[in-house]
Amino acid sequence: MIEGKLVRLRALRADDVDAQVRWRNDPEVVHWATGSDPLFGPVTREAVAHFHEIRLRDDPRAQQTFTVEDLADGRAIGMVDYRDLDSFAGRATVGITIGERDRWGGGYGSEALRLLLDHLFGALRLHRVELDTWSGNERALRAFRAVGFVEEGRRRESVRVGDEWYDGVEFGLLREEWTSRG
Repeated sequence: MIEGKLVRLRALRADDVDAQVRWRNDPEVVHWATGSDPLFGPVTREAVAHFHEIRLRDDPRAQQTFTVEDLADGRAIGMVDYRDLDSFAGRATVGITIGERDRWGGGYGSEALRLLLDHLFGALRLHRVELDTWSGNERALRAFRAVGFVEEGRRRESVRVGDEWYDGVEFGLLREEWTSRG
């Protein structure tokens, strides 16, 4: 377990499936997490359970998903993950979803991301962490910059949300930037 002031990151458990089904079938969560990507949701409980089973067997040397748990009440409120870990190049890609809308805007996601970054730059000794989002997700853009990520590029009009096109926004963070943040 990795613990902060608001949240803890813990290993996935079987009882997390119900929360994941709820988040993946909430149109607003899907909208902000993926730009309404129809491959993210809606989904059946069986599909989420299958995904969950695969995640339980992840090799942490390549990827891992953590449940974000609210310290105040022990409720699962989201997930963070790292994937595409390349130990030779010292990099990985991260993702975060806070699925409980009543926890949006309260610093839970930012703290969960900081805890994950501490783990990746500390325990796993990575050199670089990457993530991406879409240009319409202004809350995520602000949060990623506030944590220390630097915008490194855009894929113009690469994300479709309904009938509109948005840029895919690529971010990176180097270990020296993370450790020097004070």
